[in-house]
Amino acid sequence: MTSRKIQAAVALAISTCAGNMAIAADDSSTLDEVVVTAQFREQSLQTTPLSITAVSGDLLELRSQTNIAEVASQAPNVTLKSQGAAFGPSMGASIRGIGQFDFNPALEPGVGLYVDDVYYATLTGSVLDLLDLDRVEILRGPQGTLAGRNSIGGAVKLYSKKATGTDTGSITATYGSRDRIELRGSADFKLSENVFARISGVSKQQDGHIKRMDYGCLNPTSGVPILTSVRGNCVAGTMGDVNYDAVKLTLRWTPTEDLDVSTSIDFTNDDRTPAGAVMVQGRGVLNPTNLNNIQPVQGVTALPLSTFVVPHGSYYNYATFQSPRGTFSNYSGATNLPTGVTVATQETRPDIRAKFRGWGGSVNMDWKLAEKFSLKSITAYRTYDSYFANDNDLSPLSNSLGFGNLDFRFFSQELRLNGAALENDRIEYTLGAYYSDQQTVYATTQDLRNSTSLTQFIGDDPVNADSKAVFGHLAVHVTDPLTLNLGLRYTDEHKDYTFRRRTYAGALHPTLGALDGVSRDYDGTEVDYRINAQYQWTDAVMTYLQFATGFKGGGVSPRPFIAAQAVPFNPEKLKSYEAGFKSDLFDRTLRVNGSVFFSKYDDLHLTLASCPQFGAAPACAVVANAGNAEMRGLELEGTLRPTRAWSMDVSASYLKFKYTFINPAAGGPTRLTGPQFGMYPAYVPKTKFSLGTQYEFSLASGSTLTARADMSWQGELWANGTNAATNRISPYGIGNARLIWRNGEGDWETSVEATNITNKYYFLTRFDQFAGSGVTDGQPGKPREYALTIKKRF
Repeated sequence: MTSRKIQAAVALAISTCAGNMAIAADDSSTLDEVVVTAQFREQSLQTTPLSITAVSGDLLELRSQTNIAEVASQAPNVTLKSQGAAFGPSMGASIRGIGQFDFNPALEPGVGLYVDDVYYATLTGSVLDLLDLDRVEILRGPQGTLAGRNSIGGAVKLYSKKATGTDTGSITATYGSRDRIELRGSADFKLSENVFARISGVSKQQDGHIKRMDYGCLNPTSGVPILTSVRGNCVAGTMGDVNYDAVKLTLRWTPTEDLDVSTSIDFTNDDRTPAGAVMVQGRGVLNPTNLNNIQPVQGVTALPLSTFVVPHGSYYNYATFQSPRGTFSNYSGATNLPTGVTVATQETRPDIRAKFRGWGGSVNMDWKLAEKFSLKSITAYRTYDSYFANDNDLSPLSNSLGFGNLDFRFFSQELRLNGAALENDRIEYTLGAYYSDQQTVYATTQDLRNSTSLTQFIGDDPVNADSKAVFGHLAVHVTDPLTLNLGLRYTDEHKDYTFRRRTYAGALHPTLGALDGVSRDYDGTEVDYRINAQYQWTDAVMTYLQFATGFKGGGVSPRPFIAAQAVPFNPEKLKSYEAGFKSDLFDRTLRVNGSVFFSKYDDLHLTLASCPQFGAAPACAVVANAGNAEMRGLELEGTLRPTRAWSMDVSASYLKFKYTFINPAAGGPTRLTGPQFGMYPAYVPKTKFSLGTQYEFSLASGSTLTARADMSWQGELWANGTNAATNRISPYGIGNARLIWRNGEGDWETSVEATNITNKYYFLTRFDQFAGSGVTDGQPGKPREYALTIKKRF
């Protein structure tokens, strides 16, 4: 068979597949070229041999998506979740079965998050608004050589619009359900011939969709403190509020055509009630004789959990352990009264809020040194203070109540030298170096009434981390259609954790005090590499094969009960094999991209339920390298644009996760607790699917009316690596719709939107403490909402 026939056969075979990509916006039905920078230089998405979902800022707006967590709905094998109250203002992230959902600074993310090529080091503060974005790139699979440590599952990269001096801007106002008020604005202007500025900002407010009912108000003789006036409606407040403000300023200097320097500074203030949650299951009597609760409060009537079933059924059916449709309230009192027990003599009544206040700045320089050589420098600094409180059992008198602060500082510097060699740039390369220094202090106050020994304690733990790396990327164009891509990165990292455990009065804690002042270090080095071959069969079809590695950083186990349990753990490691294709077919009206992969995942970070080797202790929660696994899966994305006015996009994914080893101290068939063979990691669905379509109608005087509809579906998943009914999230599908009118000049725009149009009741997250304190809760997604938006461009 001739080479031309082989190429035609491959193109025909690929054209039968389906999948999701960005929508074209030109005057023809031809799909636009999408430019990405995943391999350190600008390349077409269709010639970049990686699994990438690229979404433009315009498409995000059409989909009614305003924060980064919402983008995952249309990205195969990607989970981004705004966390529940127990983890504060943070986002959990997972790609291809690898991620992290615990905010503790001792634990590293499994998905790298970047804004304008600056690494965001923690889950806290990662629920970013999609403010003034040019595009989002989601890279799936290990990015060990291209992005570095903690991008073992993949990376999410946000790119802001650049200052260009166009003297243009826009302002947008939105009003919607539950008094949603949202203002957005941006302006781009020229300060001088070669100095430009861009400023953008957002302010969002909305009442929460979960009501906190005041049990003491409803039952004044119970002895439970009254939070509101008995003459009121006995609603103590709402949870799940929105109260978010952010602003960003960028200055861009281009003294010559060879030098481009952008300096940006941003500020964020997020001050709201915690994520809304409802009790889903429970057992025992809350107080004074709960399942494990021996901390009685004098004068308080015993409260069986069935007492908290609100008459209109807004909790759950205790007989069936099921949460009925319409559960949008709880009885969270966020209060613990003194008990008379030695280490629980004081009242705990925290401010039930989630707060994040931070700012950061960066200098991004691109300098063309010669015809084929350029230098890129990225310097960044970021700091934030975060506070959050969590009433884990959502009852009037908590058996698990806590609050704390995170104080964070981060500096990073990255240098990249790009070059090319030989005739027609047959060799392209990047050499780089990276350094970061991170300082975090995690201060926590815990009141655990379901414990006989821990009860009230205070922690104030400094955590320091630094990382150094050198890396290289090489693209060798062997022939016109064949390119070899090679990558290598060496990383050296250090982390130290110091523990402080005191009583409310400041004395050494009687049980945990031996940890006070204990400090432990982790040091390690890793080498990641990538071997990739791509073949351009025709102008429309490219295929690739890849082997790549990645790792998630090690650290120190953050929740010891005795000093001997404060031990370091090593990195998780991944080896991934992938084959993929990219195609633009039928005169670029159909775009179909797909991939299949197999990964070996070693040294998983699991929590030991038993660790007698460290000595006698009240409990064990040591993080250790205690498991191995294999993953295999497939992903498809595609866009069809049959006419200029009509387009459709679709995505689908499948993931099979299989443990091949579990340390018996962490789980497995010899232990009832902990992960078992056949279970999945937290928040990893086996299947996902999305579908979207839009049509633009031409009206009189050049105005247009665009109708957009989107549907996303995810299969069942579990909120805990120990899969159980108490942390299961059922499959669900969500539909959104938007109708946009634009005037003929294009400077006025009005839109109406409806989200969750079927009013589906579903859980975003769950927090499972059923085995310990006897309760498990769920964070319901928002019900059906409507909004009206008006936008003015100038």
